[in-house]
Amino acid sequence: MAKTNPVEFFQQVRAEARKVTWPTRRETLITTAMVFVMVVLASLFFLVADQVLSFVIAQILQIGR
Repeated sequence: MAKTNPVEFFQQVRAEARKVTWPTRRETLITTAMVFVMVVLASLFFLVADQVLSFVIAQILQIGR
């Protein structure tokens, strides 16, 4: 593999960074909001699933008494 000197490396990095299509502020805000909504929905799902499983296990354990 060919060695690249640091100056050339940073020039290549800058050239590649210029090719990136950066999201707009609006796109970033919408995506962030979607992530927060999905986190809330996932946490509610796992809360309900945990409560249901806890109830079922408690009922099963009550049978043995």
